[in-house]
Amino acid sequence: MFNYTLRRLLLAIPTLLFIALVIFLLLELSPGDPLADMPLTIPPEVRQSMRLALGLGEAWYIRFYKWLYMFAVIEPSHVLANMTGWNVALEGQRILSWQTRSPVADIIAQRLPQTLWVVGLSYLLGILLAVPIGVYSAYRQYSWFDQTGSFVSMVGFSLPTFFTGPLLMLIFAVWLGWFPIIYDTTLVVNSWESFLKQLRQMAMPVFVLTLYNAAQISRFMRASMLDNLNQDYVRTARAKGMTERVVVNVHVLRNSLIPVVTVIALGIPTIFTGAIITETIFRVNGLGQLLITAIYASDIPMVLTLSVVFAILIVLFNLIADLLYAILDPRIRYD
Repeated sequence: MFNYTLRRLLLAIPTLLFIALVIFLLLELSPGDPLADMPLTIPPEVRQSMRLALGLGEAWYIRFYKWLYMFAVIEPSHVLANMTGWNVALEGQRILSWQTRSPVADIIAQRLPQTLWVVGLSYLLGILLAVPIGVYSAYRQYSWFDQTGSFVSMVGFSLPTFFTGPLLMLIFAVWLGWFPIIYDTTLVVNSWESFLKQLRQMAMPVFVLTLYNAAQISRFMRASMLDNLNQDYVRTARAKGMTERVVVNVHVLRNSLIPVVTVIALGIPTIFTGAIITETIFRVNGLGQLLITAIYASDIPMVLTLSVVFAILIVLFNLIADLLYAILDPRIRYD
């Protein structure tokens, strides 16, 4: 398995380079100017100097090489220095946002906790709810629990977050006044009162994302369980006198988790990139809202960095999902 993992990691390098190049070229060809919002009273020579300061006067391949070098060498060095506390001399300019002229990595680090609080918690709750619901719905097929779970799952999966989000805000924030409308990103949790306030403002966005995630995963879990419950090894296990709990919770569940692991693993990168629509609706100052703002402002360094980080996470968790297959099913071997 070690050789397989090493081989996959080596193959991921040219894949990620190609993805970064494609994203960079798409951003280059897209309409928009980072200086479009500047006042018209600025003299042309000053505007040209600002473009040169942003590096827009260089050829595209030179700018892509500089960004790639800073992304692969400079930024990881800064992260390592901050983690270890070493005072290392770092050469080269960091990747700067065209909007704020601040390092992109520092902005992402500031926004990441808000995204993990909302999106990460909702994804975790979605998994914890979806797996047992899917298992019991398949085991009690066509029961009232299965019918209710299927209805709720279809509703949660069909209704988009830009509909359920404003609906919850209208009911629970405007009419009932139970939860705040605006998410306070400046809130510091240092007491029991501030912790309860944090839970109140997280309730609606977490519920919206939990409903969507649980609906999707539970449908996959139910379908996979139904497929395995009718296999020959299940009848053999029951004929050997195994209890129903062992048959379902050990043998059937273990084999049924193989396709579900793929869905869960490929959904984990969305935790770190944020839920764009939900964060925008509830004013959560996370990475999703950061990406939207950067796209509107034609902030190519920010958009490119976030997109490549998202691609890296997808490749990484896809590899993790493949390795989990061998743990769940001993018949799967990669070496």
